[in-house]
Amino acid sequence: MTIKRIHTGSPFEEKIGYCRAVVAGGFVHVAGTVGQGDTVTEQCRSALEVIGKALAETGSSFADAVRVTYYLPDAAEFEPCWPILSETFGDNPPVATMIECNLIDPKYRIEIELTTLAP
Repeated sequence: MTIKRIHTGSPFEEKIGYCRAVVAGGFVHVAGTVGQGDTVTEQCRSALEVIGKALAETGSSFADAVRVTYYLPDAAEFEPCWPILSETFGDNPPVATMIECNLIDPKYRIEIELTTLAP
């Protein structure tokens, strides 16, 4: 089995020892990704942009998504993200889970982890 690793240049990839995405076993596994911005919706859009770029490097896309997990420190902030997520996945929604938990830094309002089919 071949494994392809996608790095985005985030300083945390080297510090923590991970990569943004791994293509293996017929799937693209995208690491939990946070975004920049002051609000949960800004961070959601930003995280999806980072994920989208990593997927493009693999030849995959949001249309190939099979599973997504959302992590939020405040579950009440999830609903404002729904229109963004619905727009992103369109007619190809994956199975989804939302978990309320602490994130690595209190400034982050949402983290998104995604698995797609590999091309």
